[in-house]
Amino acid sequence: MGRGRVVVKGVAGAAAALLLAVGCGSPSGGDGGAADSPSPTASRTTTSPGPGTSPPRAAVRVAGTLSEGLRSPWGLAELPGGDLLVSSRDERTITRVSARDGRQTPLGEVPGVVPGGEGGLMGLAVRDGWVYAYLTAASDNRIVRMRYGGGAGDRLGAPQPVLTGIPKGVVHDGGRIAFGPDGMLYAGTGETGETGLAQDRESLGGKILRMTPEGRPAPGNPFPGSVVYSYGHRNVQGLAWDGDGRLWAAEFGQNTWDELNLIQPGRNYGWPEAEGRAGRSGFTDPVAQWPTSEASPSGIAYARGAIWMAGLRGERLWRVPLSGAERSGEPRAFLSGEYGRLRTVLATGGGTRLWLVTSETDTRGTPGPGDDRILRLEVG
Repeated sequence: MGRGRVVVKGVAGAAAALLLAVGCGSPSGGDGGAADSPSPTASRTTTSPGPGTSPPRAAVRVAGTLSEGLRSPWGLAELPGGDLLVSSRDERTITRVSARDGRQTPLGEVPGVVPGGEGGLMGLAVRDGWVYAYLTAASDNRIVRMRYGGGAGDRLGAPQPVLTGIPKGVVHDGGRIAFGPDGMLYAGTGETGETGLAQDRESLGGKILRMTPEGRPAPGNPFPGSVVYSYGHRNVQGLAWDGDGRLWAAEFGQNTWDELNLIQPGRNYGWPEAEGRAGRSGFTDPVAQWPTSEASPSGIAYARGAIWMAGLRGERLWRVPLSGAERSGEPRAFLSGEYGRLRTVLATGGGTRLWLVTSETDTRGTPGPGDDRILRLEVG
C-alpha cells in the first residue's frame, strides 16, 4: 500500500463501523477490478472533531469500494441511470463502470490524445447523448465531444472539436470540465508553467472558461466575444456549484497556498502576483487556503452544505462548510493517508453520497494491490 496508508479489508460478519476522529493531519509526501456486494472493505465512519456546543459533527462513511484496478483514472461523469464513465489519463481510454456492481466495460481509446507529464485524457462531462472530454493533443489542450448511445455495449463516436488552442505543458494543464446549472460548459485550465499567461486575457491558459455546448462564448460572459470567465489562476482542477448555483473552484498553489475560490465573472484571482490571501486591490482572495503539503487539490463536489475537496499530495478529503457565499466554519480533513492520493470527487444520490477516485497510479503515488479504485462514500 501507499506510504502512510492503512486499508482495512472486510471481515465476514463485521457489525460495527470503525469510528475515527480525524483532524488536519500532518503533511505527507507526493505532489501536486473487483466490485463489492455490498462491500469488500469494512465500512468506516470518520467524524470531524466538534468544538463544544457546535451543531452535529460532519461524518463520512466509506460504504465500500465500487471498482478497482483502474489505471491513472482522472475524469468521472455520471450517466443517466447512475452508471459512471471514468477516463484514464495515460492510457487514453474511457471505461463505463456499473454503479450497481462495479463491472467495467471499456468504451475504447480516444484518438488524438498525446499523454505526457500532467497531460493526457482528463476531465469528462455528459450531456444530451454526448460525452465531452478535456484532453492533451499534439499541439494543444482541447475539449472534444463524442456521440454515445448510453448502452453498456455502445461505443464512443469519433471526437469532434468543441474548443481548441488551450495551452499545453508538461505541468499545470488544468483539465476539469463540467456543465453548470445554466446549461453552459465550464473548463478549468492551467498556465502550463508560463506564469504570465494567467494575467493575459487573450490566452486561454490559467483561466476558467465558459462556453455553449458547441464551444462558442456563452451569453453574458464578462469579456465580449471571449470564453474567458475568470482569470489569474495557476492550475484549476476542481469545479462545483452549490445549492444556490454559485460556482466554486479549487486551485493548486506553487509553494505556499492552495486555494478554494468563489468564482465571479470577470474577477482576477491574482496569480502570479498573489498566492493565497493577499488583500490587494484588484485581486479576489480565496475563501479557504491550505499549505500545499496538506492539499494539492484536484476535484471538488458540493454535498450536505459543504464543498468536499480531494487532495493529491495531502492524501485526504477536505470538507469546507458553507453559509451562502461564505465559509461557515474551519475546513476539516477526513480519510487522511488511508487511500493515498485522491483525484476526483463527484456528488450523487441527491447530494447524500459521493464517489471518490484515488490516484496512486499517476506516476507520483505508491500503488498497492487494487489501486486505483472508486470508493462509495456516505456523508452527513
